[in-house]
Amino acid sequence: MPGKQYATDRPAPWESGLVIVDKPGGMTSHDVVARIRRLAHTRRVGHAGTLDPMATGVLVIGVEKATRLLGHLMLTEKTYEATIRLGQSTSTDDAEGEPTGTALRPASEVSRAALDTEIAKLTGEILQVPSSVSAIKVNGQRAYKLTRAGEAPELAARPVTVYEFLVLAVSKVGDFLDVDARVRCSSGTYIRALARDLGTALGTGGHLTALRRTAVGPYDIAMAHTLEDLENQDLPWVIPLAEAAAAAFPRVDLTADDARRLAQGARLPVPPDQPHGDQPHGDPPHGDPPPALRELNAVPDRYAVPLAAFDPDGTLVALVTVEDGRLRSLAVFVDAAAKTRDA
Repeated sequence: MPGKQYATDRPAPWESGLVIVDKPGGMTSHDVVARIRRLAHTRRVGHAGTLDPMATGVLVIGVEKATRLLGHLMLTEKTYEATIRLGQSTSTDDAEGEPTGTALRPASEVSRAALDTEIAKLTGEILQVPSSVSAIKVNGQRAYKLTRAGEAPELAARPVTVYEFLVLAVSKVGDFLDVDARVRCSSGTYIRALARDLGTALGTGGHLTALRRTAVGPYDIAMAHTLEDLENQDLPWVIPLAEAAAAAFPRVDLTADDARRLAQGARLPVPPDQPHGDQPHGDPPHGDPPPALRELNAVPDRYAVPLAAFDPDGTLVALVTVEDGRLRSLAVFVDAAAKTRDA
């Protein structure tokens, strides 16, 4: 009696690299990852920074080996376009929450000068209390889960940097004032918290009604593809691993011998054309380092800027950091045994 027949023509997984998705509203970031897993025929898929279901825009997806880039890409600066509604606070600091509190004055009384003054105070290096519905862990539990359970966790203020907080338009909507803004900020900045704090400072209350992420580091909305595009095309829009790393991180080129040694775990002297010395905590891959983040010395290397190390043929060998004048691997992308055989 013949046995069961099993399919042997399972599609090969997509190549290692990044996919820039234009996330639609109403989906969680995990929903997008699940969809890409099916399309890419692999479970090795992740994302570089959560977008709330309400939010749309750039979601950087890593496939196969590129998932090891994601933790470092999360630390790059991000750009958003947001609509902040002044005149009402909500339980979640966005339009999905219940109205809370009483405004000290109507939003219609807010002048443009007062608005600009308070926005200036929320620009630069600031201390921000994250939203109570953020994914930050409190005693091992996500803050948003505790909030939904009625426990209202107390979250400590954290240093973040708002590089740009630019008002694009102001319009009256009934008793409210809607402020369209562009925000470019460091990792860990909550736009809904900016909306909350702006409303508090003006005495009107405030919450976020729309949010669109337009860039994560070097990856912007012009590079993004909808899920429908990804499902309907013949070839996936994957940015290859080496190209993705070269776009996001400073580059260091190795000799073949040094590439082999690095892949095997050796620490290498910094090449002459690379900066020497320890990298201060808080240096983002783009822009000047925010000194407030340098004070987070309790988390060694968390904010160190990685370098992308390449071998002579352009293969990404590893992400590295500079420590005591030497290169130390953070993530290796090549087979050390294969490098040894090729030597």
